[in-house]
Order: sequence, then structure tokens, then C-alpha cells
Amino acid sequence: MRILMIARSTLYTSPGGDTTQTEMTAKYLRLMGVEVHVALAGEKINYSAYDLIHFFNIIRPDDILPHIKTSVPFVVSTIFADFSEYDKKARKGIPGLLFKYLSREQIEYLKVIARFLIKGDKIKSTSFFLKGQTNSIKRIASQSKLLLPNSHSEYRRLCQLIKFNPSYLKIVNAIDHNIFSSSVEENEQFKDFVICVGKIEGLKNQLNLIKAIIGTNIPLAIIGKPTLNQVSYYEECKRLASRASNIHFVEFVNHENLASIYKAAKVHALPSWAETTGLSSLEAAAMGCNLVITKKGDTEEYFEDMAFYCEPDDVESIRKAIINAYHAPRNCKNLQSVVLERYTWKRTALQTYDAYKQVLENLPDKRSTAIKSTAESYLNF
Repeated sequence: MRILMIARSTLYTSPGGDTTQTEMTAKYLRLMGVEVHVALAGEKINYSAYDLIHFFNIIRPDDILPHIKTSVPFVVSTIFADFSEYDKKARKGIPGLLFKYLSREQIEYLKVIARFLIKGDKIKSTSFFLKGQTNSIKRIASQSKLLLPNSHSEYRRLCQLIKFNPSYLKIVNAIDHNIFSSSVEENEQFKDFVICVGKIEGLKNQLNLIKAIIGTNIPLAIIGKPTLNQVSYYEECKRLASRASNIHFVEFVNHENLASIYKAAKVHALPSWAETTGLSSLEAAAMGCNLVITKKGDTEEYFEDMAFYCEPDDVESIRKAIINAYHAPRNCKNLQSVVLERYTWKRTALQTYDAYKQVLENLPDKRSTAIKSTAESYLNF
């Protein structure tokens, strides 16, 4: 089975959750014996060398459209988040003023143009200009053999946009059980901290988190770096945090060291405006942290009643959730065992393989034989 994964052109220069999802899905599929090649959207590709194409991020259709003209069948990990509430209510500067009066379709269209003008991203498909954001997504979804959302709620949100119901299989977002395991030793420096791990940006809402912590004695560590267009937001966070001695910034921690911080911390807080699931929340839960999150996106499908929920635009709501989570016993709702059982990259790989198998078995040509080469590895994985 020869799989080509195609991800956004900035996958490594501006890493995010989709970077982890792409890399870890590929890693664990290779352990099953699947031949996987990861390419970026701007690359020239010999499609005929592959049995199936696996795209990521349907919310960036300009990266996908040029590659669906081939006869090679494809599936899509949709990673379909809706950022429009943040764009309209909380985004700052000129974009924030403008987006208040635009539709989600118009906002996403303008973001592509902005990435072209400001960041130098290439426009990869002229049809995107003609069709626009929503119609481009519709075209991709209609031609895909299978959509692979991270949750049922993500799929329902996409269907509301495109007005039809394509075939799909839920593929879970996950943690690496080899890194986030019981053998990890605690980093005592972060004992009983509240931590927030992720890119520092308005969408992740660290500023309101800082406001919620100020006036308490609870130690907070914000771990991450600002995205390229959010440096001013980062500076605003630091200025506000300088008023309190219990708030600290840590710019970068690799996954191995991050696991030891999670294990020592009491609470992981991510009061985001939108998350498909929140990989850092999954990782923190796997190490026993209590979670403070919002219901914006698809978090509730993963964490059910095992997290402490808050509203991203309500500082008092964030503060109350943090205080409740902080004073509760660690792993008080037994979320750790649920994550380790349901949400590992091994399980993701098995589900993804089943999706590939379903597509290839239903093809009329010789590609349907491609699944045989990995059958034995699949059974013994």
C-alpha cells in the first residue's frame, strides 16, 4: 500500500496541531508496514507512484485543489474548525474591525489573500479565486472517497456548511503513549502548577487566562511561542503578566521534557475560542492533569463530563473553572485512563488503515490489491 500524504505548504515553518497529526499518523502507519510519503502542497509530485492520496486541512482548499485533478483516489482529514466567532468577537487590529462585518466565507477568502500578500504564500489554484472558499470545500468533499474528521461533531459542522453528507469515518486525535507514559519522572519545578501549552495567539486566549490568574496565588506557566502574526498579542500578554509574580513564560519544550512537566502540573488550561480537540489537552490528560477547556469546537465529544468547562470571553468563568480544577484531586474524573485507552496514535493508525482499506477494496482497478501487502503487519500491529 503506497500512500501519499499532502499537507499545507507551511506545515513545518509554522507548525501546529495538524503538523503533529500528519507526522504521527505517518509514523504509526509505517510501523504497520504501510509505505507513506509526506509532501507539502507546493511540491511537484508523481501521483502515479501511489495508490491513494491523503490530504489534511480542508479549511485550506487552495492547498488541495491543484492535486485532485489526477485519477488517484483521495481521502481528506478535514480538521475543520470554525474560527468565525473569534474572528468577529476577539480578533484585534484592522482585521478584527473588518471581520465583524463579513461572513465566514468572506473572512476565509481574505485570509488566503492576506497570506499571499503578507507572508508570501503562493496561490496554488486559480479555481479557488473563481469558486471561493465554500464552493472549493464542496468540490473537494464531493470528489473525496472518504472524509476523515477527528469527531462526529466536526463532521456535522462541515455538513452544515456544504449542505450534503459525504461518506466519512471518524479518526481520533491522539497522544504518543511511548512519550506520555507512567515511567516519566516529574519535573519538580512545575509541581502543582497550572500550565497552558500551545501557540501564543488570540485564538488560544492566553490573555484572558492571565487575567483570570491575576489576584490568585495559583502559579501559572505559559509554554509556547507566538505565531508570526501574533507577536503584539504575545507582548500584551507579557506586559499584563508582569503585574503578577506567579505567572511565568517558557518559550520551548520538546515533547519528552513536556511529559515530565505535565506529570508535575495540577491543571492544564486551554480556554480557546475553537479547538477540534486540543492535542495539548489530550497530552496533559494522559499525564494526569485536570483540564480547563471551553466547549468551543469538538472538545466535549472527547472529554465529556471529565473536564472543567469555561467561556472564553468570560474571565470570571475561566477563573472559577481553574479554581475548581486546582482544588480538586489530580485526575479527579479518571480522564487519564480514558485517554490512554481511546486516544493513542496506534489507534489512529489502525482507524486510518481501515479507511484506506475501505476505499481501495471498493475500487474497480488493480489498486484494490494494494491492501494485501500490509495485511499481515496489520494483524500483528
